[in-house]
Formats: sequence, structure tokens, C-alpha cells
Amino acid sequence: MSAKTEDLRRRRAAVLAGGGAKRVAAQHAKGKLTARERLGLLYEPGSFQELGRYVHHRCTAFGMEKKSLPGDGVVTGVGLVDGRAVHSASQDFTVAGGSVGEGTAQKITACMRAALETGTPFVFINDGAGARIQEGVHALDGFGRVFFRNVQLSGVVPQISVIAGPCAGGAAYSPALTDFIIQVEGAGQLYITGPKVIKEVTGEIVTAEELGGVGAHSHYSGVVHFVAKDDQDALTLTRRLLSFLPANNTEAPPVVAAHEATGVQPDPRFEGLLPVDPHEPYDVRSIIQRMVDDGDFLEVMEHFAANMVIGFGRILGETIGFVANQPSVRSGVLDIDSSDKSARFIRFCNAFNIPLVTLVDVPGFLPGVRQEYGGIIRHGAKMLFAWSACTVPTLTIILRKAYGGAYLAMNAKSIGADRVAAWPTAEVAVMGAAGAVNVLYRKQIRASEDPTAARRSFVAEYEERFANPYAAAEAGLVDAVIEPAQTRAWVAASLGFLRAKRSLRPRKKHGLIPL
Repeated sequence: MSAKTEDLRRRRAAVLAGGGAKRVAAQHAKGKLTARERLGLLYEPGSFQELGRYVHHRCTAFGMEKKSLPGDGVVTGVGLVDGRAVHSASQDFTVAGGSVGEGTAQKITACMRAALETGTPFVFINDGAGARIQEGVHALDGFGRVFFRNVQLSGVVPQISVIAGPCAGGAAYSPALTDFIIQVEGAGQLYITGPKVIKEVTGEIVTAEELGGVGAHSHYSGVVHFVAKDDQDALTLTRRLLSFLPANNTEAPPVVAAHEATGVQPDPRFEGLLPVDPHEPYDVRSIIQRMVDDGDFLEVMEHFAANMVIGFGRILGETIGFVANQPSVRSGVLDIDSSDKSARFIRFCNAFNIPLVTLVDVPGFLPGVRQEYGGIIRHGAKMLFAWSACTVPTLTIILRKAYGGAYLAMNAKSIGADRVAAWPTAEVAVMGAAGAVNVLYRKQIRASEDPTAARRSFVAEYEERFANPYAAAEAGLVDAVIEPAQTRAWVAASLGFLRAKRSLRPRKKHGLIPL
């Protein structure tokens, strides 16, 4: 038995060493951690149980039969994050560049299946060279199996991808199929076609960082949801994100007991958060941070479509998803990107039993030929679809402007909001006063002796009638006009009453969102 035990220890040590000291040192020289070091930051000490440690490739082509690839280039298993089980796969760049072969995919998909069957989140740390060329079609088949599992897990357990190194070609589609992507600045690169091929085919010259770095994906493409400074920051962010989420779609999000007794007393500091001038911009995050426990708000996709703010916070310890217009960016107008950004977030929260709060200050949809040609009708319809399909409790608070179709797209009563409140500063109308007057009183203004004075008079009349929340309240479209100081208390009470909400919908395979 002692000899067998020694053999086991030798084999285990060989696998734990990864690609060897030289390659580990090279990984560290790039400012990157190894696959196992990253998992050490994700999990509680001593809780990680590795799965498939001794899987080995079966490839005999191109001299592969002579190569030993410890763990076949990936570490998979399960451990505890804040006392809850989380499955994960972490590519090992020190072993064959973290490339994916048949055995690699087998390990990853087995871990994903375990996550599905046990109802636990799945975290995939990407740092690999893509498909293992030596294994040809078997490697491609392996990627296909990973993609299939991504779709099976979708809406059942949360999926988080960490881009800690290269993730190119077909490999980029697995992160794209997950719920959230965290990219490490300066190290993570995500693209379908690399700079060399692009230069050969199109003549464009671009660096890997310009093409697939955090600047490209957090600001322009909208592929990445969070940016991390380094590996440690990425795994800390992963843990924080998981703290807001349920383990699966049959559970409620975790409750932070320490916040349950924080109270919901009137907060007069809300009163000064809106500018006196109704046309002056402000940062809506100041209102969200005042609403949530300890001001703790985790913003999602901070740099992409910044005219819309989305993210997670807690009220009395319970997770809430927030969707808010951002008046400090493009006046909070809705456009193609902000529609996509919010619709996806709404659907995620609905899938995982997270109530939603909407803060409305929107002048309308962004006009322009580029928006129309880009399909603003189709993209804006995604928001209408997402809200209308919601079965979780949804609350809407109209802070200031709520104009036209954008008012509906921000979860109006008519498309499913359970409760709608308005601040006294709210305006609910088809359009702003100046535009409405030009349509309604065009003839009278032209016929008047002083068109400027006439227009001014009609604008004042229109504002007096519609630049307030009371016409909408009289029509039953606003449930309550509340003092700003009562905002947190109103949300907490409303969610308490809606906790047992049951929404019955027609039986169908699935709805057809306008993708």
C-alpha cells in the first residue's frame, strides 16, 4: 500500500505542477496568476474539490503521444464561496497554452453538467490559445459541447466568465453565452479574428489590445460587463457579484441579515438630489446609492451605453436590480445600445427571481437616421418585450421627465409595472411642452399678433397641465405621488407586499423577442 500511495503522490504532484516551474515563472512575469492560484482566490480556503484531475489526452497525431499535458490544460471542480457551492473551470496557460482538446472539453462539460444537476453557479476562467490544432475536429467538437452546455445552463444557474488571458476564435463564444463577463485589464483579450488575419484579409492594422482589450469591449462593443485591474481584482469582483445572486432559478437571492434591521426612516437628503432647473443634468447613481443599504451599488456595464444605468443593490438585505435613465449622459435618452443593455439585464433579473426598480427621467428615444437605419424600432421593442414578460415584482419611480414611447419602455403601468410612484417633479406626457405646443397650437401661434408671446403662453399652459404627475395619477397610471424623502420606505414596503406575487401567463414554449 505504501508503494501505491507514493505513486499516487508522485502523480498528484506532477499534475499540480502544471506546465512546470519555468512556465509558471513566465506566467507570473506577465503579471498573471496560474489556474490554481486563481481558484485559490475564488474559493474559501480548503473547500475546493477538484474533478477530473488525471484526465489525459488521447491524441496520437503530430507527436502528441509523447507529450504529457497535466490535467489536459484545465482545472475543474467545486468549492465554497460565502458558504455556497460554486462549480468552476480554470484554463491552465502553462499547459499547452491552455488550448482546448477533447479531454479538456470533457472535463469542462462534466463540471457544467454537475452545476446544472446540483443547481449551483458556474464560473469559467478563460486563459487559453483556443482549439488544440493537433486534435483537429475533436477539439472543435469539444467547443460545440461547451456551447451546448452554456445554453442548457442559461436561465437555470448564473454563469460568469473571467477573461484573464487570451480568448480568441471559437473560444470567445462560450463567454458570450454566459450571463456576465469580467475582463482583466492589460491581460485579457477577446476577439474572433486576430490582428494578423485581419491585416491579411482587410489590410487593417490593429494591435491585439486595441482589437480585443477592455477598451474595445467595455466601451464600444458592450460584450464585457466588468473591468478588473488584475487577477485578484477579477476574482474579488466575481465573489461580490455572486453575493447578489441566487444559486439557481428556483431560489430567492441571498439575504444579508445584517441589513434587515437598517430601517426605512424618511431621508431628507433625497430632497437635494434633483437640480432646481428641470433641464439641468444630474447623476442618477446618487439617488440609487441613497436608496440601497450602505450605499452599496454594483453597477453593470458602467462604460457602455452610459445613458442607462443598471446594476444590483440591496434594500433591507434583499437583492434588487436597478434600471435607470442617466440624465448626465445624453440627457438619459434611449437609443439602440441602451435598449439592448437594459433588456438583457431585465431578462436576467426575471430569470433569477430578482425584483426590479426603475428610475425614470427620459426625454424620449434618440432621433436620427443612424438610429433608424440601425434598427431602433427593433432594439427598443426588446425593452417592451422584456418588461412585459416579467413575472418578478417590478416598481417604477418617475423622477422627472417621462415622455412618449420611452415612458412606456421604462416600465409603465400599461406594460406590467406592479407599482408606479412619482416624485412631485415628475412630468408624464407624449412630449415636452415646446414640441407639443408647436403641434397643438401651430395655427393659433401663426395667427397671433405676437407669435413669441403666444408660444410662451401656450407653453406655460401646457406645462401647468402636464408638467406634473397628477394627470397621470388621476388616470390611475401612477399609484402614488411621494415625497422624495419617502422613496426608500415606499420601495421597501411595496416589495414586502409583492413578495408573494404570482403571475400566470399563457402556456407556450417561449416568446419570440425581437432579436
